[in-house]
Amino acid sequence: MDLFQMPDFDAHEQVMFGYDAASGLRAIIAIHSTVLGPAAGGCRMWPYAALSDAVSDALRLSRGMSYKNAMADLPFGGGKAVIVGDAREKTSQRMEAFGRLVDSLGGRYITAEDVGTTTTDMEQVARATRFVSGLPRDSARAADAAPSVAGDPGPKTALGVFLGLKAAVRFRLGRASLEGLKVAVQGLGGVGFPLCRLLRAEGASLIVADSRPGAAQRVCQEIGAVEVPAASILAQDVDVLAPCALGAILDSRSIPTVRARVIAGAANNQLARDEDGEALVRAGILYAPDYVINAGGIISVAHEYRGDAGWAQVKAEIDRIPARLTEIFERARREGRATSAVADEMARARLAQGRRRMVA
Repeated sequence: MDLFQMPDFDAHEQVMFGYDAASGLRAIIAIHSTVLGPAAGGCRMWPYAALSDAVSDALRLSRGMSYKNAMADLPFGGGKAVIVGDAREKTSQRMEAFGRLVDSLGGRYITAEDVGTTTTDMEQVARATRFVSGLPRDSARAADAAPSVAGDPGPKTALGVFLGLKAAVRFRLGRASLEGLKVAVQGLGGVGFPLCRLLRAEGASLIVADSRPGAAQRVCQEIGAVEVPAASILAQDVDVLAPCALGAILDSRSIPTVRARVIAGAANNQLARDEDGEALVRAGILYAPDYVINAGGIISVAHEYRGDAGWAQVKAEIDRIPARLTEIFERARREGRATSAVADEMARARLAQGRRRMVA
């Protein structure tokens, strides 16, 4: 495996491989950029089939964090960690070993929870490093942090996605309300479940799917959603598709089956390739770039780490997500381009501006 020749390598500043024999830790930390500040991004735990898959995921996710933090006007760069393994088999020793790995970077990378990790895991990481956020309130460094700022970032991500989804519906469908709209939600974890609650409260009709046994049934029982097999969720006859599971789901095979006119969800790296954004345009589908719409969690985590804001300011910043998306939608329509390409260009411009400030 030649790291520098991998398709997902994008001039990353640093890629670290960590191993701890005692705990069984196998981890990768990818730092894409620190031109705007220390690299910030969560830690994902997943049973990757091959090491190359784990490296590719870390590379893609870390670049996405650079773009996400830049577009959210946060003073952080982009980084991501992946731990190779089944989240059901994690141990406190392994998480502490991961904390030591993070600490060895001296603050160049700040971690938090992601797919497969929790606030409890971050407490264990915090035993070995201070470069961690997404902690429960009683563990958060900011003494005045409101409960809504500290802790699990999932509900904050869901709030941003909900607001961004409404903006996309308004732009593409001309609807100010979600009442009666059909929304398909893929993935019902820490973001998908709270998103479903918000959508249902607004009167949306929900079709849901999750690969984990019992996850969809819980949502159906609580809010009256309709469950479908996970393999068929992307092709449902709905107004909006909200991917909230893993990435790379929109590609040359899946896009022709999508019947929704809007795609607005929390999953990172939803497009398998850059050109898939153009395929969505040709299909008449409005795509809300994932790292713009799902920034609510990192906004909260960033302010928790810095200890510089309460819930009112965090909420105000999350409330700006719809305006950012609308700017992208309007520019993409005006220029006849994919929303993903426009967002990437805007994010790269902000990173370039940061580089110029560094050398000035």
